[in-house]
Amino acid sequence: MRQATQRLAAVDEANLVLDHAGQVNVFLVAGLLVPGGLIGPDGTPDVATLRSALAKRIAELPPLRKVPVATGRRHRWDETSPDLEHHIRLVASVDGLAGLERLCGELMGVPLRLDRPLWEILVVPGASPGQIGVVLRIHHAVADGMAAVAIAQQLFDSAEPGLTSAWAPAVPQSRPGAESRPRRDLRRVLRRLGYALRRIRMVLAGREVGSTVLLGEISPRRGVAFVDVDLAALEARVRPLGATVNDALLASVASGYRAALPAAGEQVPARLPVSVPVALQRRGTSGNQVGVMLVRLPLDVPAPDERLRLIAEQTRAEKVQAREQGTLEFMRGPVGARIMDRIGQRQHVVGGFVTNVPGPAGALRLAGAPVVAIWPVAVLAANVRLGVAAVSYAGRLSCGVHFDAANVPGAAFVRAMSEELTRLSA
Repeated sequence: MRQATQRLAAVDEANLVLDHAGQVNVFLVAGLLVPGGLIGPDGTPDVATLRSALAKRIAELPPLRKVPVATGRRHRWDETSPDLEHHIRLVASVDGLAGLERLCGELMGVPLRLDRPLWEILVVPGASPGQIGVVLRIHHAVADGMAAVAIAQQLFDSAEPGLTSAWAPAVPQSRPGAESRPRRDLRRVLRRLGYALRRIRMVLAGREVGSTVLLGEISPRRGVAFVDVDLAALEARVRPLGATVNDALLASVASGYRAALPAAGEQVPARLPVSVPVALQRRGTSGNQVGVMLVRLPLDVPAPDERLRLIAEQTRAEKVQAREQGTLEFMRGPVGARIMDRIGQRQHVVGGFVTNVPGPAGALRLAGAPVVAIWPVAVLAANVRLGVAAVSYAGRLSCGVHFDAANVPGAAFVRAMSEELTRLSA
């Protein structure tokens, strides 16, 4: 039985616009479970146990009960009771971790049904010896990365007795004195307006990226590869250089591009701009509250630590500006999203997407089964053929590389990225 709730926030409606054939706008997290709870001693999963364990939590989570219903050119959310036999399913066994990666690549081309709540949990046997895979998919109209973390917080338990959850996503705080500023500071308004106009002009006519295999029509052949590294070691290595873990991630991505482009027979450009989401303060009911910064990766700098320094120098300034500016102008509503979706098919402003979401410091359990690893997978949107997503989990920085396997030499990218993360954590 459905019950009408509320109209979609404009930015959530924009994310619904970006979901269409060839571009499935879904946030995916894959993980590995070991015996315990829903996983029997012999490694056999009991999906009925999982459904039973999550039923009450899902009933108390409005985002997992919402269905988008068209009202003219817009949508409203209707509330319903999810059919857990559909939303929580056992799928065919895969052949090890590589099989789980292939499944995730296939799933990034499979849309979620819009006549049901926009999420699913898949239990995947065979993902690793003695371990079971699990895949959580949530539509971006329901949640951005930070909101998806908050939802997952209520589905998982902490592995440490006495703690309700080990997942505590970081929320950006206001800068000191921000509350005391006059609400209509003319200089601030004019500065934001000028920056907005520059961003709009860049999206409409910018050409910072030349002709490259990284941009073009995206084929149905999707590749996904998982990479992870010790988080504490990485942070200890880069902090003295004035860099953050996110800067180190971007530096490793730069190494990936430096290897992938020659493997594709292309010259390495001096700079490659990538789009990097920036978390905003949570306000209102929207599931999407994220800004964006443009980071120009210095690919022509041969010294790895110098590349890291140059990236950190950029992000320190760009992150503040991105949070000041807020949501990208074209993503503030469905009309702008339709324009950006059309322009995006031929854009040359960015050559890649890189996102990093804070995750749980401690280990988690899902219906009693310990979660020993997780990896996120980002959407490939517009004409961008490679993207990297990362999340911190239980002392590891876990990354998913998603690429167009028919056009991009993903193996060369992943190998170089992994090597750079290992070097930066040594």
